Amino acid sequence: MANYITISTIGARPYELDQVLPLEDAVEKMIQHWQEELAQVLPDRPDLIVLPEACDRPPNFSLERRHEYYRVRGSRIEDFFADVAKEHNCYIAYSAARDLPDGTRRNTTSLLDRQGEVLGRYNKNHLVISETTEANILCGKDAPLIETDFGTVACAICFDLNFDELRLKYVEAQPDLIIFSSMYHGGLMQNHWAYSCRAHFASAIAGLPSGIISPVGESLVSSTNYFNYVTGRVNLDCDVVHLDENWSKLDAMKAKYGAGVKITDPGYLGAVLISSETKEVTISELIAEFEIERLDEYFNRSLAHRHRNLEP
Repeated sequence: MANYITISTIGARPYELDQVLPLEDAVEKMIQHWQEELAQVLPDRPDLIVLPEACDRPPNFSLERRHEYYRVRGSRIEDFFADVAKEHNCYIAYSAARDLPDGTRRNTTSLLDRQGEVLGRYNKNHLVISETTEANILCGKDAPLIETDFGTVACAICFDLNFDELRLKYVEAQPDLIIFSSMYHGGLMQNHWAYSCRAHFASAIAGLPSGIISPVGESLVSSTNYFNYVTGRVNLDCDVVHLDENWSKLDAMKAKYGAGVKITDPGYLGAVLISSETKEVTISELIAEFEIERLDEYFNRSLAHRHRNLEP
């Protein structure tokens, strides 16, 4: 059953502020900056807006000045994004440093829902060492799936993308969408995460190309050197299957449902993405009807075959 959502990502460069500006004014300037950035995508009426890592951190502030700024900022910028989310009936993934009552900090992505409430938070699991030794930020230990009205969402932040420990948790959890807020692009790791987790992958990367990748590792939309934002519409009612032993079943499915099903082949992979384009049946129902084997089922069956047929 087609489950289309519209996702906007904004890869704005970190916004520098005058270091002698009173901190109350600095916070207001940062809010004004993000009002202008959001104005670029709000006409697209997105269901979700993804922002870069530490999106409200002035990069030219000294560490001491930054911490003073955070104390003055408090929750005001999060509250601003919450008001935008409520007014425009969308989710916003807001990434920022967060002070905790015990004096420590977290590098956090907070997912604000359509009512402007915090639906869930993800604390960056894998910090660059200096984040702790210099900025007193502690590593997160959890990898939650956040339930939305369009599906399940997982998060990763910057350096996280280098570590299988987190990725394998999401391989098992099977989110519909991974949100990646970052200062670092990750290159091929973005495609690897999307494919290995069988999930759409939406990135917002400060000053670098941002966009959406499909569960078979294809770039669907990307920002450019001229525009730091991009909006894409994706169908989350999809699944990844291997072509082996599914060719005739896919042909039969297409023959019956026509434009009601879409088969996307990235080429060279041997796996394709199938999605339901109709309101009548879900992708799970289509897979059951035609007895199509999912990619992971096929790989698991192949591994079991190997273990039964090892050479002496």
